[in-house]
Amino acid sequence: MSNVDLDLVKQYLMNLQDEICAGLEGEESSARFIEDVWQYESGIGGGRTRVLSGGETFEQGGVNFSHVIGSNMPLSATAHRPDLAGRSFQAVGVSLVIHPRNPYVPTSHANVRFFLAEKEGEAPIWWFGGGFDLTPYYPYEEDAIAWHKTARAACQPFGDEVYPRFKKWCDEYFFLKHRNETRGVGGLFFDDLNEWGFEHSFAFLRSVGDHYIRAYRPIVNARKHQPYGEREREFQLYRRGRYVEFNLVYDRGTLFGLQSGGRTESILMSLPPVAHWRYNWRPEPGTPEDNLYTSFLKPRDWLGVK
Repeated sequence: MSNVDLDLVKQYLMNLQDEICAGLEGEESSARFIEDVWQYESGIGGGRTRVLSGGETFEQGGVNFSHVIGSNMPLSATAHRPDLAGRSFQAVGVSLVIHPRNPYVPTSHANVRFFLAEKEGEAPIWWFGGGFDLTPYYPYEEDAIAWHKTARAACQPFGDEVYPRFKKWCDEYFFLKHRNETRGVGGLFFDDLNEWGFEHSFAFLRSVGDHYIRAYRPIVNARKHQPYGEREREFQLYRRGRYVEFNLVYDRGTLFGLQSGGRTESILMSLPPVAHWRYNWRPEPGTPEDNLYTSFLKPRDWLGVK
């Protein structure tokens, strides 16, 4: 435990929030993030929630930093880690979801976090988790390949096996079982990471966090001025419904936040401002919308990396 430095992790994450917000604002002409500082009513701590709304590029985006301290791990955590039951916890992290205005710009998500769970008379348990993933509405192979190249670059200093391992985990985690489709084209996902030791694991977390904006901003810049019409907008709103379904049914972070008594407004900032559902809708064969379903919404090897 002596080498675990929670304050160092916290400082990095607060700086990361600043850097990501600045990078996203760089794609806007005038829209800026507004900040809410909040207190954790169910325990100790709180956070800084930053939301950008009504931008020319981003219809809505939220970048949340939180550091909360609670007396009991919620069910969403202990269900897959029974060794955490009865422990107090500290959770510190940055979580973000960006919903662009233009349907040709993908939605993106990133999360990097650190947990410390303690119980009197027993050794502390700590771990890192997080990742980033991309959810396009209209499929461009070059965007998905560029996204995964940057994901692999984040992993490469830590071993050749790291990217394929966490890419596969991302495909499996961001999967809507009731729809039999992935949420998007994936990226990286990892959890319960402590086998590398604190210093090495923290270095990996920093690499993932630092590579998110490097992966996303070039795609935003390339697509944000692309002309679109009502058809594309309607499809974007329909596909956003899938995002809502995943976050409310499967997402561990959403469940953890709600079950641990977190701030509801900050937890649900991941939801889009507008989404549509249509009964039993199917895309017309041969259309770009159909190509999303047939070629993109299933696990795929984008880089030829086994």
